[in-house]
Amino acid sequence: MVQVGDSGPARLLLSEPTRRYEDEQTLDFLVRARGPWGSVETSVETWDGDGLDAFLASLAEDFRGWEGARTWHSLCYDLTLSAEHHSGGHVRLTWAIRNRAPSEGWQFETTTVHAAGEDMRNLTAEIHTFIASVAE
Repeated sequence: MVQVGDSGPARLLLSEPTRRYEDEQTLDFLVRARGPWGSVETSVETWDGDGLDAFLASLAEDFRGWEGARTWHSLCYDLTLSAEHHSGGHVRLTWAIRNRAPSEGWQFETTTVHAAGEDMRNLTAEIHTFIASVAE
């Protein structure tokens, strides 16, 4: 399990990485957001993690900053991530989770703030370990 952000209005948890089929690269995991208002969760479908760890690693490597937003999404867009570098050496990550069922169509967003550089490298390592935990 990976917890992203430990302060603010919501905590984001990634858990239960599984492969539906042993001979495929499909990797599913749960994303749950919890706050004083309640909680929401959805299953995220990826193709071997869809490069989430590589995306985060690129943010960590560019600790001096970048212009605009960089984005990432899972295979079915049930998890999307937008990253912006702000003055003071902080990276603002906006995590959006969606339910894929059209009849229940909902979306939830929360933002976590991380120090550029080491904090982002630590998050990258946690996500990499999380994804790799079912890679074999």
